[in-house]
Amino acid sequence: MVHDFPDEATFLSDADRARVLRRLRSDQQASASHESFKAKYFWASVGDYKTWCYAVIYMGADGALYAFSLFLPTIIRQLYPQYSSTVTNLLSVPPYAAGAIVTIAIGWLADRTRQRGLCNIFISLVAIVGFSMLLGSSSPSVNYAGTFLGAMGIYPCIANTISWASNNVEGVYKRGVSLGFIIGWGNLNGVVSSNIYRSRDSPRFFVGHGVVLAYLVLWLFGGSVVTRFLLARENKKRARGDRDGWAEGKSEDQIRDMGDKRPDFMYTL
Repeated sequence: MVHDFPDEATFLSDADRARVLRRLRSDQQASASHESFKAKYFWASVGDYKTWCYAVIYMGADGALYAFSLFLPTIIRQLYPQYSSTVTNLLSVPPYAAGAIVTIAIGWLADRTRQRGLCNIFISLVAIVGFSMLLGSSSPSVNYAGTFLGAMGIYPCIANTISWASNNVEGVYKRGVSLGFIIGWGNLNGVVSSNIYRSRDSPRFFVGHGVVLAYLVLWLFGGSVVTRFLLARENKKRARGDRDGWAEGKSEDQIRDMGDKRPDFMYTL
């Protein structure tokens, strides 16, 4: 049985429940206690620029991921036509292993530094270099190395972007709506990714590699840079007290209900 909120989870002891709530509050999740759904949470998410910024970033990561995962065996088969399908599939394993290791490492680093935006920015450059190698070189060894960089640069950004969005959207229902939009929009780009690696473009796949590179540069890298800039600017305004007026005349419950619009809520960069 899954309970919606820790404060009503009957399987927790009083001490465990207090510990869970304390950890959530320390992570700025002030809405760890029970909430009831209200339409205003939906509209708060739709009207929040962060929802659409993160949707753009996730589009860049997810569109590239779909293309990479769907067509990596095809790409490798064109690089090494002398190998059987079994060997080709085995050759697709090492890039994923490298991607898994870097994903864990970036998750560890981002959790401790609280610099999720910078992690996205710098690790996306690895993917950009990888697909530039695929696009610009005809050497099988260079192209195969590019697949490693592609996996290492794309997969960490998937988990990191969702975590970044979750950190910066306060309120259980608002966060749920925002993540629904972000993940849904990212997944829709699988429609694009599944149609860009055309058989007539083999063995170089200029169109496919070019579209993925555009996704990485414009949406993943560019979106991460813009979003981090906007959040850093807002944090400076809150630190100066420019947003204190938002809470004037409100009760403690009303201020808590403001979620990430609270003047003392500082965004994770």
